[in-house]
Amino acid sequence: MVYAKSKDNKKWKKHMISLICVCLSSLIMSINIKSFVRAGNLIPGGFTGLSLLLQRMGLEFLNIDIPYSVINILLNAGPAFIGFRLIGKKFTSYSVMMIILNSILVDIIPVTPITYDPLLVSVFGGILNGIAIVIALYGKASSGGTDFIAIYLSNKLKQPSWNFIFGINVIILIIASLVFGFEEAMYSIIFQFVSTQIIERFHQRDQQATLFIITSIPTELEKKLMLYTHHGVTRFEGKGCYLKEDKTLLYTVVGADEVKDVISFIKKEDPEVFVNIIKSSGIKGNFYQEPLE
Repeated sequence: MVYAKSKDNKKWKKHMISLICVCLSSLIMSINIKSFVRAGNLIPGGFTGLSLLLQRMGLEFLNIDIPYSVINILLNAGPAFIGFRLIGKKFTSYSVMMIILNSILVDIIPVTPITYDPLLVSVFGGILNGIAIVIALYGKASSGGTDFIAIYLSNKLKQPSWNFIFGINVIILIIASLVFGFEEAMYSIIFQFVSTQIIERFHQRDQQATLFIITSIPTELEKKLMLYTHHGVTRFEGKGCYLKEDKTLLYTVVGADEVKDVISFIKKEDPEVFVNIIKSSGIKGNFYQEPLE
């Protein structure tokens, strides 16, 4: 009974964190669009940029002011359906919530340019866009569109795929430059590049770290470690060169976003433990990753 209650509390806490992240991310992204993106006439990557592009084309060529919310929600209908099928229902539900909230906020928030300097707009707009997406991903959500593709590929390939999506966005921006000019497209590419680097740097779900653990209680620790992390552990026996004492080294690979919790767990089990943490550039073979629900 106590276990079930604890499990329910944990689920409720995760749900609240996701809702807060969705709201905060939507707000940051909307303000960014109405302050930096609009000021520099930028075309952000993904379906956000495509929505702004179609809205701008409708206004300039047809003299029709189509609400951003209508375009963005319609464009994301297809990817959202695919997300439900291939990624996870809960993840996609939070993403849909963010798409709708962000779309409404963009239509409501007034245009408030901070600067018209194109380079400043590109760099700081890209930083804010990247931060918004990182917050959303932390809350198990996304801004939709090409983010669904990036998440799906990252889950399949077990490595970040945001630079691949950046390449797709560059192609879209080059095509858009034929309509609105190369200068705006080039600044938009800077915007997208900065945003991608922020995501790559701070979103660690698709990155791994290798742990070399020297402990005096290997048998006890290895069992608890496998249960705690769901990752395999390899044991090596050796000898310390200074005191000539027998030593045991446990080797394991965990997600970069898990490192802090895993180290805390290991130190709690063995206060005298020595751990060497190495960033893994890539892994091949089976690696457990908590699935997106």
